[in-house]
Amino acid sequence: MIKKLEELDKYLLEINSFISKEEGKKEKLLEQIKLYENLIKDINSQVELIEKVAILLQSTSEFARNQAKTQIETLVTNCLQFIFENNVEFKIEIEELYGKPNAEFYVITNFDDTIIKTKPELSRGGGVVDIISLALRIAFLQIHKPRIEGPLILDEPAKHVSEDYIFNVADFLKKSSEMFNRQIIMVTHNDHLAAIGTTSYKVHMKGTESHVEKINP
Repeated sequence: MIKKLEELDKYLLEINSFISKEEGKKEKLLEQIKLYENLIKDINSQVELIEKVAILLQSTSEFARNQAKTQIETLVTNCLQFIFENNVEFKIEIEELYGKPNAEFYVITNFDDTIIKTKPELSRGGGVVDIISLALRIAFLQIHKPRIEGPLILDEPAKHVSEDYIFNVADFLKKSSEMFNRQIIMVTHNDHLAAIGTTSYKVHMKGTESHVEKINP
């Protein structure tokens, strides 16, 4: 009887020891669970913050893009209307293409209460394309941050514009130079455009040699 009691006591001690060890393991597991829960909570907070920052950056980018779009549309439209003396408008449509913003250019014309929307190269030939290209270059220079210093260099601008409008092109270039306080260096075969320069030079060939002479604007 005593032996059985001793065995029972030994068994109870072993059980208590096992229970103590398992409770120790349980406490460690609970501590680890709490630690991982806190880590998960921190990660979720960071993810939420990053998502909010991404939304803010996206909204800021969209706002800046729309602002730039409006400025470019206004400048190019004013340029087209000034030169061609009509109600033509320049529009930019931006859409996502392969995850990136893609811009398409259009020329809008109101004709007898009918809106005609075409690509610049399909609207009125090369003259419109030349003017849009010229206006876009000026617009991009002016809205760029930080400001791009230096002259605007043009090679045969408005070469497809008819003589009916070339005086307007010359006037536009002169006023743009004055308004934006930017020097224009231009190569042209058109006498009307050459005449607006403060300083103009004529380059002509004699045999195999180039001769330069200053001309009065």
